[in-house]
Amino acid sequence: MNVDEHAEELASTLGVDKSEVKSDLEDLLSYSVPIDEAKQSIRRKHGGDSGESTAPTAKGVSDITPEDGNVTVTVKVLTVGRRSIRYQGEEQTIREGEFADATGKISYTSWEDFGFEPGDSVTIGNANVREWEGEPELNLGQSSTVAVETTPVETPYEAGGDTDLVDLRAGDRGRNVEVQILESEERVISGREGDTTIRSGVVADETGRLPFTDWGARPELREGETFRFEDVYVREFRGVPQVNLSEFTTVTPLARDVPVNDEAPRMRIGEAVASGGMFDVEVVGNLLEVRDGSGLIERCPDCGRVLQNGQCRTHGDVDGEDDMRVKAILDDGSGTVTAVLGRELTEQLYGGTMAEAMEAAREAMDKEVVADEIRRQVVGREFRVRGNLSVDDYGANLEATEFAESEDDPTERATALLGEVTA
Repeated sequence: MNVDEHAEELASTLGVDKSEVKSDLEDLLSYSVPIDEAKQSIRRKHGGDSGESTAPTAKGVSDITPEDGNVTVTVKVLTVGRRSIRYQGEEQTIREGEFADATGKISYTSWEDFGFEPGDSVTIGNANVREWEGEPELNLGQSSTVAVETTPVETPYEAGGDTDLVDLRAGDRGRNVEVQILESEERVISGREGDTTIRSGVVADETGRLPFTDWGARPELREGETFRFEDVYVREFRGVPQVNLSEFTTVTPLARDVPVNDEAPRMRIGEAVASGGMFDVEVVGNLLEVRDGSGLIERCPDCGRVLQNGQCRTHGDVDGEDDMRVKAILDDGSGTVTAVLGRELTEQLYGGTMAEAMEAAREAMDKEVVADEIRRQVVGREFRVRGNLSVDDYGANLEATEFAESEDDPTERATALLGEVTA
């Protein structure tokens, strides 16, 4: 049943205008409120009863599927995060994090404050199950119950939320990290609610680096300083996890250094792509092809997109700004990735400035001479590439921050790979 059909059913039952019901329903669903909870909320708003719900079934965490309606679970609380959302025109605080039992972990969103904390063992009654990022998630609302268990729930997972950056994944909530600020700037972004001042940059620990956004724009988050962040949540941004600080995040200065590893983790291309995206990773592979759209290009002055025949997909016919880039396909036997080099790295690869490349193109009356020269120099050679990896339906792209010919001994690597295969 789609939203329109749900709205028709509610409007008929409540005797109210369908368009109003549909608008309320779409508003609730946009904040990931489960359809049953959303319908109950609308019934209450218009003075109807809340409707009958399916009797909850007691289940272990690993047995819960998105097809389950309402369930009862006995679990340990691993993490509790808080976040504000705009709900029915008002600010509302939700709780979110992870529960676990001996069989596995499951994320949750609680629309009520039931008072549980990390480490508590509780029985959750009448929790609604929905699908989130392809996995089941528990939603706790007004019809849910929480009872404290006197016998601790045994689970192999640690409660509390302390996490290294390398282990953070999009969707994590209520996490704690200790980091050093590598980059930090204040900027203004525009949204549905108007302009918002935020602070963003890069944080690091001994295991890795990730971008961060502080929605409170705290001025103390300066480059070189070290902090403990408690209650952060993680979203995907341009294909990689991003640490987000809300108004509920506790920021504590550390009176010690946080070790930072200057080296990016080196991974096989196939392994890196399978991760779904990484902020800072290094791969080594054979350069098979320099793709079309490399060399001299023009970008839209408004959005930065590459122009096609003088046209921007968003802004139409514009006066383009000159730029250079390389899009190169690398393969290491485990997978392929498109390495994307910006102007600076492309000039290094070309062996000349953009002005010199443009002069060469004018003399030949053909822009392709620049891309052809780059192809002549690099195709068939092995390169080490470091950068930020994003993966989507169109493939895997590695926005390069470093690009250099590999100094690895291919014989040693081939022997190691052979050992993996025959082990």
